[in-house]
Amino acid sequence: MATRAQPRPRAAKSLSKADLLDMYRLMLLSRRIDDKEIQLKRQNKIFFQISGAGHEAVLVAAGKALRPAYDWFYPYYRDRALCLSLGMTPTEMLLSAVGAAEDPNSGGRQMPSHWGHKALNIVSQSSPTGTQLLQAVGCAEAWLRYDRIGAIAEKPIQGDELVYVSAGDGTTSEGEFWEALNTASNLKLPVLFLIEDNKYAISVPVEVQTAGGSVSKLVRNFPGLLVEEVDGCDPVVSYDVLLRASEYVRQRKGPALVHAHVTRPYSHSLSDDEVLYKPPKEREEEARHDCLTLFPKRLIADGVATEAEIEAIKRQVDEEVGVAADMALASPQPEPETALLYVYSPEIDPTSEQFDTEDDPHFGGDPTTMVDLLNACLKDEMARDPRIVVFGEDVADVSREQHLEHVKGKGGVFKVTWGLQRQFGSDRVYNSPLAEANIVGRAIGLATRGLKPVVEIQFFDYIWPAYHQLRNELATLRWRSNNAFSSPVVVRVTYGGYLKGGSIYHSQTGAVVFTAVPGLRVVCPSTALDASGLLRTAIRCDDPVVFLEHKHLYRQTYNKAPNPGPNFMIPFGKAKVVRAGRDLTVVTYGAVVQRSLVAAKELEERDGVSVEVIDLRSLSPVDWEAITASVTKTNKVLVAYEDAQSWGYGAEIAARIADECFPWLDAPVKRVASTDSFVGYAPRLEDFILPQVEDLARAMRDLHAF
Repeated sequence: MATRAQPRPRAAKSLSKADLLDMYRLMLLSRRIDDKEIQLKRQNKIFFQISGAGHEAVLVAAGKALRPAYDWFYPYYRDRALCLSLGMTPTEMLLSAVGAAEDPNSGGRQMPSHWGHKALNIVSQSSPTGTQLLQAVGCAEAWLRYDRIGAIAEKPIQGDELVYVSAGDGTTSEGEFWEALNTASNLKLPVLFLIEDNKYAISVPVEVQTAGGSVSKLVRNFPGLLVEEVDGCDPVVSYDVLLRASEYVRQRKGPALVHAHVTRPYSHSLSDDEVLYKPPKEREEEARHDCLTLFPKRLIADGVATEAEIEAIKRQVDEEVGVAADMALASPQPEPETALLYVYSPEIDPTSEQFDTEDDPHFGGDPTTMVDLLNACLKDEMARDPRIVVFGEDVADVSREQHLEHVKGKGGVFKVTWGLQRQFGSDRVYNSPLAEANIVGRAIGLATRGLKPVVEIQFFDYIWPAYHQLRNELATLRWRSNNAFSSPVVVRVTYGGYLKGGSIYHSQTGAVVFTAVPGLRVVCPSTALDASGLLRTAIRCDDPVVFLEHKHLYRQTYNKAPNPGPNFMIPFGKAKVVRAGRDLTVVTYGAVVQRSLVAAKELEERDGVSVEVIDLRSLSPVDWEAITASVTKTNKVLVAYEDAQSWGYGAEIAARIADECFPWLDAPVKRVASTDSFVGYAPRLEDFILPQVEDLARAMRDLHAF
């Protein structure tokens, strides 16, 4: 643990009367907005309420110590008083409560108290607790990358800005809290963690959540981490501590964690009743320590304010809240059709002709593998755009730079990133901890600040710790913030089986898990050429992309291609007819494409059946026009995919074909996929489980004969 920074930059005693009265006003304003929302909820004029009651003192102190629109903020749902102190207005908060179209937090898309304000650098908050912590670390890391990457001409950094992130005591039980502390301390990032400890996570008390009952005692050995503990019900002491902690962070000495002890005089939310689990004595004790009771009495006792001045502030606040509520209730609701806006970027469309240079490749060199062309694409794109950073597990050539001259370099388990660190330096290509949520969460924060992370999840089988970040954060950020924030991250991940020995945990598929998520683009190339074009589109587009790289296809000879040049792109949602035919259609992707081609050739040679094979390439969006055109020509269709047959990706393709192409179908839509089991290690098991050429040929014959 770091020692306190000396000398103190400003003591809390320097607060003027005006400062102290304004702190009280903001604290009271926060409480009165909570009370107004509770009233409106009981009148069925709003639909949810969760308060910041009891947390006001330390949050107003934080707002006074920090700099709106200069620092960056990742608050949580109790942080109403912070947001007011930074400049958010009561009207803006109540617009959120009523779900108004002009709500600057989300345009009526999120629940109340899910703060977000572009002009104030308050990054849109989501409901899952703790997911914001890693994003805040990534946001702070953006300062580090901008500072160190000389090739970036325009650097949107201040030099001493910090990133504030807050959480309740219950959230410190989340693994991502510890991952965030680990990386922030390891990289000495300018992050100010505020833990608002009201002793309860809904109904679960702190001693059940935290070993020893004090999170600040547990984190004191993180190197470079300044740890402070404070009575968060005292705004003056809290200001002193937060100012000291923020100065420590601004001086780039490392992160700081302030553990503030606060109360929670109201239930967790209006969906909760604390009487059910808090005894009367405990609730009475909390009431005696309520900052809204203690602070005005102190101001009067210390001669800072008179009773008349306190009463005047109360009247002013009540009037302000009343006017704000009237304005919010009179504000228009969002038009229903606006729900479809901002799922994806409204400015950059990766399905457009702008991204279609497929017909004009500039080939050079001998045909080479998918691994090599992916590597070449990354090199071209990193040379083109210095904002691109590449990180993940084992992606660097070597973490200890002094060894670069003496070793060949790792460059990823499959060598896709080999040589990137040597060419572009360790500030742009670097290893992460073995923590998938850490990789994606940090990438979201980096992208929010304008960098372009292209990160690697080493195996699809191990992507699941990051799913929370992918589904609830990355995919939703643009939509939930009503286009105020975006995070165009590219997540490269190896995928699939046919490995001979891959077994359960190195053969997984499951594209449907991501294609079912609005806001994500999902692609799965089957050839080296397509991999090059699609990766370039993924990097240049403005949406989050899950880029599935099939391990079996990395070094196959049949899918080699020469380098198509540094501007070769394939738009998303453009399938490819890889074999023309007239008798039936196979819709497929990934490693099943080549098997379908082999089976189709066999059918034509043996049975005279002409099979058309479509490689989707892009799984979301899908080229429905190409599918429809083929099905209306052949009148029979087989959907072939590597996922398990039941509930897999092909089920939606088959269902939509049956729905939209029914008048042209001469047979039921048929599917070939993996068995509804896991992939086995023994080769005979693997061959039985995964779709083989003979399975595809048999299905084609049966379909043709129908």
